[in-house]
Amino acid sequence: MERLIVTYRLSCEADESPRQKALDIAYEQTVELPEQAVSPELAERIVGRIEELSPLSGDRHKLVISYCLDAVGDELTQCLNLLFGNISLKAGIRIDAIEWPARLLQAFGGPAHGIAGLRELLNVPSGPLLCSALKPMGLSAQALGDYCAAFARGGVHIIKDDHGLANQPDAPFQERLERCQEAVASVNARSGGNSLYFPNVTAGYSELPKRLDAAKRAGCRGVLINAWVTGLDALRYIRDEFGFAIMAHPALTGAYFQPAHGIAPQLVLGDLFRLAGADASIYPNSGGRFGFTVETCEAINDALRRDLPGIKPALPTPGGGMDVRRAPDWVRRYGPDTIVLIGGSLYRQGDLEAASRQLAEAIAQV
Repeated sequence: MERLIVTYRLSCEADESPRQKALDIAYEQTVELPEQAVSPELAERIVGRIEELSPLSGDRHKLVISYCLDAVGDELTQCLNLLFGNISLKAGIRIDAIEWPARLLQAFGGPAHGIAGLRELLNVPSGPLLCSALKPMGLSAQALGDYCAAFARGGVHIIKDDHGLANQPDAPFQERLERCQEAVASVNARSGGNSLYFPNVTAGYSELPKRLDAAKRAGCRGVLINAWVTGLDALRYIRDEFGFAIMAHPALTGAYFQPAHGIAPQLVLGDLFRLAGADASIYPNSGGRFGFTVETCEAINDALRRDLPGIKPALPTPGGGMDVRRAPDWVRRYGPDTIVLIGGSLYRQGDLEAASRQLAEAIAQV
């Protein structure tokens, strides 16, 4: 029978028993009762099963627990709760790996477009893709629309709102949406290009459908969303109800990426974002302003593109302070199925159109 298999890394204090800590996780994440209060039948059927507990270096131990799928019920929200709900409030527990059973892959669905579908929308069948962000907060909708046009003229494939652009008075969502989409459509009509504008639709449950409706009416083909802020299931809602290509932003996820506690970045920004429906997942590239290692970035890339039965691969989107001069090197390292997200390094050059065109030409030659 299929089970959800989770690999944890335990960091134990001097007075902690690794075995007891493992049992605490197995019971806490399922029945949420002491072992003595659970019948043998229920313990056998529902409580997490300890498959392996072995020492690592120092105070650390590897723990593998398998969970009955009845404890998930095919719901993404409950799956997150089962993986790290109550134990997120404890210390010294990190999820390092997840083996996904076919039943959950089918239930969650993954990207609607994936790499091939997003390339089709952009009419770019091969090679790396280029993305930039509209910023800074405080500019008017018209000024952001002008930037959008400059990026489109320079050959940027996806022009997204910065994740901090919401519904501020300087550039209200509806006005910004209209100005930016009009700007991209106008440039495309003159140049024959196919740049896409992705508005940031991040909002609460009552406002999100309104923003998605507005983006659909404006003619947008994709959107940006702060996936952890809204909740991952919002991605599936966007996928299933609106059909947009989805670019997921990692805001707020960094709280989980601690060495001894949390969830490994490749599981959050790779597996979970992808399974929830992200066609592209943004993450902070190595050498930028956030501090991910190259190994972590490559693990995220692999999680987004690796073979999962019935799940389309998604596009890694490294960003977060990437230097325009190093962009070709990153493409060579990460491969052509990558979206290169560069913002500040283009803005520093002053002429956005010229800087974008030069970058587009550079990465196209890799």
